[in-house]
Amino acid sequence: MNPSGPAGKPAWKWWVCALLLCASAINYMDRQTLANASVRITREFHLSQTDYGRLELCFGWAFAAGSLLFGWLADRVPVRWLYPGVLALWSCAGFLTGWVESYTGLLVCRTLLGFFEAGHWPCGVKTTQRLLESKDRAMGNSILQGGTSLGALATPLLMNLLLTPTPGSWRFIFQGVGVCGLLWIGFWLVLVPRGQLGVKTMASDVASSPQSGGGNESFWRVILSRRFLIILAVISLINTTFQLLRAWLPKFLIEGRGYAESAALNFNALFYIATDVGCIGAGAATLWLYRRGRTAQGARVTVFAICAALTALSALAAMMPKGPALLGVLLLMGAGALGLFPTYHALTQELSPTHQGKVTGLAGVVAWAIGSPSHIYLGRWVDKTGSFDGGLALAGCLPLLAFLLVWMFWGKEKAGPGASAVA
Repeated sequence: MNPSGPAGKPAWKWWVCALLLCASAINYMDRQTLANASVRITREFHLSQTDYGRLELCFGWAFAAGSLLFGWLADRVPVRWLYPGVLALWSCAGFLTGWVESYTGLLVCRTLLGFFEAGHWPCGVKTTQRLLESKDRAMGNSILQGGTSLGALATPLLMNLLLTPTPGSWRFIFQGVGVCGLLWIGFWLVLVPRGQLGVKTMASDVASSPQSGGGNESFWRVILSRRFLIILAVISLINTTFQLLRAWLPKFLIEGRGYAESAALNFNALFYIATDVGCIGAGAATLWLYRRGRTAQGARVTVFAICAALTALSALAAMMPKGPALLGVLLLMGAGALGLFPTYHALTQELSPTHQGKVTGLAGVVAWAIGSPSHIYLGRWVDKTGSFDGGLALAGCLPLLAFLLVWMFWGKEKAGPGASAVA
């Protein structure tokens, strides 16, 4: 594949990255509709906090299963066709959620949504790997990941605009987001012509991969390596943190700190502006540090450490009462929580150009299988104690452990620009 794209136009790859941003936004709009309507839905269906946690558990375990399947497919099926296929399927699952009449129906739709949404990340990360040169991937991954914040930002704003006191007014938002996903497919098929984003590995990727064995490296050698084990631990820790914040923040604000629904939704939009700033900022800061003489790994670890420290402010937030100071700390936590992911994606892209989809997929399996039960545990804890504080404090401290693993065990590289590119 020519990285400059059709007709040798260098800008083409960044237009595709813009579509990746939109796909991430749609992905998180479908996901966040439940979180933003969680108080209404739990009341309408007479659910306990544990019941709500079970919805997130089913979503997460289905996401783990989907990560395995779509990670495998991303290395065997051209992403040009696989990506719109999975996006159509998760959009349909989100649309159907607007029609459910029972808790069982809600469980089924959330399970299907989780399964098909899992295809987004193997396809998206495979696209940035195939599309961009190594030096551009930190920025490309930030754009891909940053779309999650835009989607999560748009959802509470739409909720505030469209929700009414009428029971069931939340249903239209689920259906509208599903339609947006189907529109994205048309833009993708027009922008990405036939023959682009195939399954062949580029020679430049083979040369830059430290695990590479000439493009035919053993899959088992990759997944049994020390670095892959670190990848599994890192994504399990940082994903658990972000998903707990994503799913429970509206409840924490409304039921834990006494904010009105409209105020909580407005803040939720602001929270995801902060996460987007953190995500894009992490990619830009990594590239900035690298161009000033840091090694690629040194730049990543520095930014990762800063982001992990910001999420650990959760220990402070758990002790704070309702007020501007609490909201400010939560914004810093949000910036840190999503800022962790560009480094994570860049680390996965170092492992294997041939098996990128499977690496992303298997990491997703482990992360969601391990992290999803945390929603049940948190729900039970809140049902028992009436407080969200302990769970919030613990969730924010997990990335500190992820940072220590990367810092201590990932490995070193030669210093200076040109020795290694920021992936």
